[in-house]
Amino acid sequence: MRASQAKFMLGQVVRHRVYPFRGVVFDIDPVFDNTEEWYQAIPEEIRPRKDQPYYHLLAENEDSYYVAYVSEQNLLPDLSGDPVDHPDVQEMFGELEDGQYRFDVPLN
Repeated sequence: MRASQAKFMLGQVVRHRVYPFRGVVFDIDPVFDNTEEWYQAIPEEIRPRKDQPYYHLLAENEDSYYVAYVSEQNLLPDLSGDPVDHPDVQEMFGELEDGQYRFDVPLN
């Protein structure tokens, strides 16, 4: 599977299907690309498949900001229209428009 087949796009605001956090997609792996130790730490009954896109998120919950690595099957679009307050969002993206941050690539 190629990243172009990913369900979510760079700059899109998403939320986790189960856990109470949301974030902005800033990178996409076409398939699982983390350590086996990280993967095995996920309880087997909820462990996602490796053969799907995985998303790097600038994530937030009620208590903190962090970077999350989440499988496509565990994400949903965030339709709230609310901005993500993670401090790195402003460094990586432009304005929020219709649930997606502009991903401005500087021209050289």
